[in-house]
Amino acid sequence: MTESVLRAVDKNAERWRWLLYVALALAGAMLTFVGARAQQNAAEDTAFRKLIDGYCEAWSTGTADAPAKFYAQDDGLVFYDVAPFAYHSWKEYHDGVQTAILNNAASIKLTAGKDLRVTRRGLIAWTTVPMHLAEKTKEGKTIELDLRYTGIWEKRGASWVLVHEHLSTPLAGS
Repeated sequence: MTESVLRAVDKNAERWRWLLYVALALAGAMLTFVGARAQQNAAEDTAFRKLIDGYCEAWSTGTADAPAKFYAQDDGLVFYDVAPFAYHSWKEYHDGVQTAILNNAASIKLTAGKDLRVTRRGLIAWTTVPMHLAEKTKEGKTIELDLRYTGIWEKRGASWVLVHEHLSTPLAGS
């Protein structure tokens, strides 16, 4: 082989080496990005699990004052509950649930299921999770309800607050 052919072969091999280095660097960057995103998602899931568990504990106190910290206080926000149909501010929700449910309860326990789903887009996140409500009324009646829960959360400062939620119970036999 001539010297010019050998130089061309060496140049070609060097280009392939550089392409290999670039490809390996890109693959490493992608793996780092995917790993970091997975860690961020796990951290968010853990944070929202604590938030939802705290939310359930607050409602389980039997007073609507305890969960107030989880809700945005803006007028016009809509919250759907099992009874009555809808509330149009935190104040309305607070007063309505206190009167319709909590004042009649000797004890109440709200628990979130394990199947918590969290989706976040910037300062907005939504959560879905099955819940269970166990209530003993002051008249001694026991009420057990399985609930479907969806919460729309907004990040305000360092805290997440509910700007909308929807509680419902499946129809009998569903």
